[in-house]
Amino acid sequence: MGGELVVTFVNHATMLIQTEGLNILTDPVWSKRVSPFIGLGPKRFREVGVRFEDLPPIDVVLISHNHYDHMDIPTLHRIHKKWKPTIYAGLGNAKYLRRHGLRKAKDMDWWDKEKISTDVSVVCAAGQHFSSRAFSDRNKTLWCGYVIETLHGDIYFAGDTGYGQFVPKLHERYKKFRLAFLPIGAFRPEWFMSPVHISPDQAFQMHQELCVETSIAMHFGTFHLADDHQDEPPERITHLLAVSPDPKPNFILLENGEPTTVE
Repeated sequence: MGGELVVTFVNHATMLIQTEGLNILTDPVWSKRVSPFIGLGPKRFREVGVRFEDLPPIDVVLISHNHYDHMDIPTLHRIHKKWKPTIYAGLGNAKYLRRHGLRKAKDMDWWDKEKISTDVSVVCAAGQHFSSRAFSDRNKTLWCGYVIETLHGDIYFAGDTGYGQFVPKLHERYKKFRLAFLPIGAFRPEWFMSPVHISPDQAFQMHQELCVETSIAMHFGTFHLADDHQDEPPERITHLLAVSPDPKPNFILLENGEPTTVE
């Protein structure tokens, strides 16, 4: 309770955040494929790190955008059926989610704030990405990250993003973060992916520019979504840490299902 902060890397961009008496899930994906087509599309090559049956009661779900590897309707149905948490998503997504029976879905615009408990608020943060569920709806809904504001320090979940002017603007609003979840995968070829996915080097840069005390890597090691091989993103982070001067940045790589306690 209180300032205790325990985080589990479930897989991909699915993080279980346990703090201030709350259990929060980001971009939950337990499906075997992330695609609009049954039996086609990106298939997981690594099992989910936490069995769905082993999850604690979920209070809040945060959805960064509507891509299939982040907004997984079958998983959200399972969560809704068992716990009925409020699901926050960028503008335009709540209508889609409610149409699929997820009645507690709620839209947020960039910099909207919602109180989720007496001492915790969620802020929808700007990012640089895009959205689509089909060929006809590109950028019809909003993408975002989130800041979880607590009395014991703020937590930043970047979602999917490229590097952009939102980074210094975010730093203007939040001078430091206790914890950040930063994506490191699906970045090659960089000439094509860089507008929407940061590289490991840029994630390292964001860690420093946002004055993050602890960063945890995500968006790697689950689905093959781009030209970087599955071990390349964590290998690059490991190299960047090795060549950084002391004191080393606190940038953590977790295995699927691995928990950690954040100071």
